[in-house]
Amino acid sequence: MKKIVILLATCSFLLAGGAMAMDSMDHSNHEGSAAMDHSKMESMDHKDMDHGDMDHGSGQMGGMGKKSVMVDGIDAEFQVMELANMKMSDPEGHTHHVMVSFIKDNQKITDAYGKVKLIAPSGKEQISSLKNFGSGIYAANFTMDEKGKWGVICLFKAPDGQHIAKFWYQNDTM
Repeated sequence: MKKIVILLATCSFLLAGGAMAMDSMDHSNHEGSAAMDHSKMESMDHKDMDHGDMDHGSGQMGGMGKKSVMVDGIDAEFQVMELANMKMSDPEGHTHHVMVSFIKDNQKITDAYGKVKLIAPSGKEQISSLKNFGSGIYAANFTMDEKGKWGVICLFKAPDGQHIAKFWYQNDTM
């Protein structure tokens, strides 16, 4: 319980300070120097999800899910959190916060960018760009308004190239 409280306090601090600094951040400089194939993100659906092959660590408790996905030698560590449990709200009415850190050779990747696509159990899709909150922490907010398995697909560009991390998130709260 103590770890969860510390994690939530840290996330709140990072989000409050980072949100102001990152709202004006423009990734157009990345787009010009190393084009990212966003068409892959648009065309992905449930058929592209692997039911466990890439998912090597998971846990869920108290509205927070943790997943660790290994892709191309990069450990993508995800946390899916309910904004209400973090005592936070989103101006657009989103309900959940998807946070990710990318780690390669025991070092956090601090200059990545990308997008996350959520696929609801009904097939409804949402796509959001990851915001860089500094220190190798990236996040995006979404509305998770259905119970059941949600597909989470993260297309990201790191210094060594483009990567895709995928996993399932079980949403039991509303």
